[in-house]
Amino acid sequence: MNQVFCQSCGMPITEDSLFGTESNGQKGVDYCIYCYEGGAFKQPNLTMDEMIGICVPYMVENGMEKEEALSILQKTMPFLKRWRDEKELVQPIFKTLDGFTFVGICTRTNNANEAKPNGKIPMAWSKYYGQGVAGKIPNQLNSNETIALYSDYESDVTGDYDFSIGIMVEHVEEIPDGLVTKTVPASHYAVFTTKVGKITDIVPMAWLDIWKWFETTGVRRMYSGDFEIYDERCSDPDFSQVDIYIAIQR
Repeated sequence: MNQVFCQSCGMPITEDSLFGTESNGQKGVDYCIYCYEGGAFKQPNLTMDEMIGICVPYMVENGMEKEEALSILQKTMPFLKRWRDEKELVQPIFKTLDGFTFVGICTRTNNANEAKPNGKIPMAWSKYYGQGVAGKIPNQLNSNETIALYSDYESDVTGDYDFSIGIMVEHVEEIPDGLVTKTVPASHYAVFTTKVGKITDIVPMAWLDIWKWFETTGVRRMYSGDFEIYDERCSDPDFSQVDIYIAIQR
């Protein structure tokens, strides 16, 4: 199962009846019935800020604090299809890789938590660089590649997973306290390369494209271990490019 969100308002679309319709009367795949009908937006002149203003009261009604709802929408809505400047989906290439061993720091989270202001992933990055974790990892395979690993999935995109940051290693002996070892099996991957840009923008945007690509292609994920590679292309955080490997069924 892949999580589907309206690409106009961000509402989770949990059943087919909530999809808007195209001009031929068929159900669409991008937008909800509240935003889109008959192949057109119901409020075509609406701005993104106005949409945020419409959505906040509904989230508050469902139990969320107003400031939290506003923060989530301001963080996520610019990446939705309706509001993005670039509407071309990132397209993958395919690779088969051997398994590998990884050492780094780890936290447990889920996508719903990461949409909130105090997500664990930004804190993990701050810890990784602030505490000089890379320098503590022994037997590094390639010290120029930092790996952000998603593993130990509870279920699918809606469940908990481990998020780890570290480096692939040649072998594992004794590791320092506070670090973990992860073993990722050999897999066939869909490899998505982000646009070039600010790293805090291009990676979330690519993940939205990735979720959309899986929704529309029918390719099934393995949830055995997915990862992002941060290499020499990321030396300038405002002008970076990242490869994202998603394990898939063959």
